[in-house]
Amino acid sequence: MTYVVTDNCIRCKYMDCVEVCPVDCFYEGDNMLVIHPDECIDCGVCEPECPAEAIKPDTEPGLEKWLEVNTEYADKWPNITIKREAPEDAKEFDGKVGKFELYFSPEPGEGD
Repeated sequence: MTYVVTDNCIRCKYMDCVEVCPVDCFYEGDNMLVIHPDECIDCGVCEPECPAEAIKPDTEPGLEKWLEVNTEYADKWPNITIKREAPEDAKEFDGKVGKFELYFSPEPGEGD
């Protein structure tokens, strides 16, 4: 088992999760974060820290796509271990449906 970041992170990109991760397995894209599944130790401390509830265990049904997205982009994006402020309009995007198709960016973020 591993944890994955799902579509509600897109355009919200709260970073509360990165500061509690004991193994620094978060990677930053332009408008979302992902978890490297080979680095995640399944401790679960990140899940309750996410204000957008975008982090889920990969054992939940229907998350196969998100395991693939997290795996692919964790290898492409820079590691992030420090919390920065969420985008100013993050609350406007929290809970919107279809965010991957509408807003996902494959571009990397800043990282540390």
